[in-house]
Amino acid sequence: MRNKSGAQYAASKYIEFTVNKPMSLLDFIMESMKGISRNKAKDILTGHGITVDRKSVSQYNYELRPGMVVRVSKHKRNNELKNKYVKIVYEDKDLIVIEKSAGILSMPAVAQQFSIKTVLDEYFTRRHFKCTAHVVHRLDRDTSGLMMYAKNIEVQRILEEHWQEIVTDRRYVAVVSGKMEKEGGTISSWLKDNKAYVTYSSPTDNGGKYAVTHFHTLDARERYSLVELKLETGRKNQIRVHMQDIGHPVVGDSKYGNGSDPIGRLGLHAYRLNFYHPITGEPMEFETPFPTLFTKLFPVSKPFHSTTEAPSE
Repeated sequence: MRNKSGAQYAASKYIEFTVNKPMSLLDFIMESMKGISRNKAKDILTGHGITVDRKSVSQYNYELRPGMVVRVSKHKRNNELKNKYVKIVYEDKDLIVIEKSAGILSMPAVAQQFSIKTVLDEYFTRRHFKCTAHVVHRLDRDTSGLMMYAKNIEVQRILEEHWQEIVTDRRYVAVVSGKMEKEGGTISSWLKDNKAYVTYSSPTDNGGKYAVTHFHTLDARERYSLVELKLETGRKNQIRVHMQDIGHPVVGDSKYGNGSDPIGRLGLHAYRLNFYHPITGEPMEFETPFPTLFTKLFPVSKPFHSTTEAPSE
């Protein structure tokens, strides 16, 4: 049997399309693969079955330009990440963006402890990637949402040293106790841990780190409110302590809350992460839907929409 040529091999593995007009990757897949459902197209993207100019892309709103080549895999990968705590949103040779479930650490506190880092390192090993996950920011164990990990020390260093310039937007959605009085505003204070690792907030300099949180009320009911939060700084426990400061602690918060726990988990989710790629400089934008556990407390006729600008006083 004769060996297949490169073109024949590619044809057996992929369906190939050439982009002829600017559009998002998800829309392009649906237009090119006639009859495919939106959910099926998303599944292919999430499962890393798409490459753009031979680079794996899973970002729904990835902007395509004329001349780009999009390949759709004909076969489902056996080595894709299957873990109830971690979902890959985007991956390239330099970094990986994931959606974290509540209940898992961002990185191990002690050796061999279960965490996102250990899950990703096992995934890299299984796929024979010569890299490990390098932590550049964290989410609390009980907070869910978008996170980014570097795949090499160089990218980790760039992200750590230039975080404020590289990351353009980090937003959270929270379910908080009580009815929010204001439509929006800004909370600022100095945050400092005591010896018991409890973070305290002070309106004046207490030797801690200055923290700024912008908030925008999406829905306010008598018992609970749904709030969007944008971080100007990224301090430990910042959102949880600042919401406690204004008398509306995050629900399900055993440390800074008031005992209210209507959804059986911490009501905090990092839903948006925008940044410039540390190597290419390309704008990267990622967003996840608000958790259904959150929105079920606020039945509405149409979906919630986030604000496009930072909330102000």
